Amino acid sequence: MTKKIENMLFAAWAAAFTAVMGSLYFSEIRGFEPCELCWYQRIFMYPLVVILLIAIVKKDAKAALYSAILSGIGGCISIYHYSIQKFDALSSTAPACGRVPCTGEYINLAGFITIPFLALTAFVIIFILSMMILKQTKGATQP
Repeated sequence: MTKKIENMLFAAWAAAFTAVMGSLYFSEIRGFEPCELCWYQRIFMYPLVVILLIAIVKKDAKAALYSAILSGIGGCISIYHYSIQKFDALSSTAPACGRVPCTGEYINLAGFITIPFLALTAFVIIFILSMMILKQTKGATQP
């Protein structure tokens, strides 16, 4: 495995780790109760920290396939969550989400940065890096 691939794995892990720490900060320190869609996003983000850390330690670029899949699905959930927060036409059709409405915005920085937007940013970073790793390793294994 090349140093470039190792660096991309580390960057993907750092994005996942930052996202997990951010979600724990918002829920445990700031006291923001996660809505149902936030929990689904966490389900796809939290394992990425472990998977990517193991990939770094074992120098296994094949883990990028798993991180691409998890981050792709998590990113789709984030897009939907962000959409129901920001577009009135979608928010009125959003299903009831439990004790905390999924349309609620605990933070809204600069008019567009919400918690699902932050999660989407991390998922996109991880997905792009994972796809780059897969492309690099595919080229390295062919004659």
